[in-house]
Amino acid sequence: MSHSRIIICALLTIATAVLLAGCARFPKAIGPADSEGRRLTWPEMNIVERKAHMRREILPVAEDIFRTWRPEQFASVDCSLCHAQGESKGVYDMPTADLPRLSGKLLLGPEFARAPDTTSLKLNRLVPEMSEALGLKPFSIVSRSGFGCYSCHLGPEGPMFGN
Repeated sequence: MSHSRIIICALLTIATAVLLAGCARFPKAIGPADSEGRRLTWPEMNIVERKAHMRREILPVAEDIFRTWRPEQFASVDCSLCHAQGESKGVYDMPTADLPRLSGKLLLGPEFARAPDTTSLKLNRLVPEMSEALGLKPFSIVSRSGFGCYSCHLGPEGPMFGN
């Protein structure tokens, strides 16, 4: 795929996410019910509820995406895929230095130049599916907020876009 086609695809993905984000209320109720029977949102869940949701909802999505992409490399997917220190040290904070840092450049130009297939997969499938599973608003380039690449990855100088 040519560089210009990749950029056009990225712009269309971002534009679609912005339009869809404007039509929905976030965060969405995705978790267990509270004492009044109301389902909890991601920010309302405690660590035990979040871990259960991650194992039940997030891990299967990540496993499917990464196994479809590179089956040999991701034959065994667990929490350490994103939270390298999670199971061993109980550190689940995101974004994390355990994942590669991103450039911070507009539309991830350097990432597309270096790894167009990987960047496209993550923008077009991983980010939207993770955002949905977490009940969080997708990242909007206009508002510079919502769940996106920098929700998991650090930028060149550290956290970006309020993450």
